[in-house]
Amino acid sequence: MKKLILLAAITVFGVATTNAQTAKKAVKKETPAAKVETPKVDGAGMVFENETIDYGTIPHNADGNREFVFVNNGTKPLTIESTQGSCGCTVPTKPEGAIAPGGKGKIGVKYATDRVGPFTKTVTVKSNAVGQETKVLTIKGTVLPDPATEGATPVKS
Repeated sequence: MKKLILLAAITVFGVATTNAQTAKKAVKKETPAAKVETPKVDGAGMVFENETIDYGTIPHNADGNREFVFVNNGTKPLTIESTQGSCGCTVPTKPEGAIAPGGKGKIGVKYATDRVGPFTKTVTVKSNAVGQETKVLTIKGTVLPDPATEGATPVKS
């Protein structure tokens, strides 16, 4: 009986050791994630990390500043000619100067968070990017009412 228990224990230990070694080997064989490359454009190019910024649900008068980040995936410098918000409550800013090939740029946007309620607004970007001289970006979210004026009627934006 003792030999049978000893044999069973050795078998269980041997299987556990083999599985542990196999698991360690599997971890070593993992390769790092491949870097996603943006296709090159002949001329100026513009690829955004995100074309929509979701503010989520934010408090009344919260910080309304956000940034759209992009890369010039072209072979020539990218120039942002203008940025225009869809209304006066959305104020975008553009980078000054050209963005070199492979360089990053930012388009800032400030939403007036004194306006209570849900919002969806756009920012139109005009540039020398090949094939997309005009690009429309979106911001959205909901501004909560000020606790002091909870019963007031929301302002339409």
